[in-house]
Amino acid sequence: MTGNLSENQSSQGVHFVLHPHRSLTPEGFFFLMLAIGSVSFVMGVAFLMMGAWPVFGFFGLDVALIYLAFKLNFRSGRIYETVDLTPEKLELTRVLPSGRTQQFACNPYWARIQLTVDRPDGRTSLRIATQGRLFRFGEFLTDDERREVAEALTGALVQARSARF
Repeated sequence: MTGNLSENQSSQGVHFVLHPHRSLTPEGFFFLMLAIGSVSFVMGVAFLMMGAWPVFGFFGLDVALIYLAFKLNFRSGRIYETVDLTPEKLELTRVLPSGRTQQFACNPYWARIQLTVDRPDGRTSLRIATQGRLFRFGEFLTDDERREVAEALTGALVQARSARF
């Protein structure tokens, strides 16, 4: 499994956790902001000494906007989804960055995993289809990760159905 998908199997069922990939660690973010801030400060002082004092403020504004953009990106990375599969129930829970949750539950016997190519550029989408209902999930995953999740979850569904009978 990838770094964005963890799977736990037990006698009760299967538990998947899906979360988006973030390559920049908090420590890396600190050093990046330190470098950006230092360069902006040095350049701002240089412009200040040349008499172009308003430029100093714009360098500070640039650093503040970059910081805000990264913080918003980190906040959006707090989303995650869990998939719990037992012979009796398939339950998908999405936890949004705000802490609000969305849930979808169905009988695994009727559930099908759909991996479809939605756009001409080959981007895929992942859905659970059951009794006329569709629930889209894993939107933050890459196409390869979606394929991996679809394969793993389809295999787990087959096992859950066979365990039921």
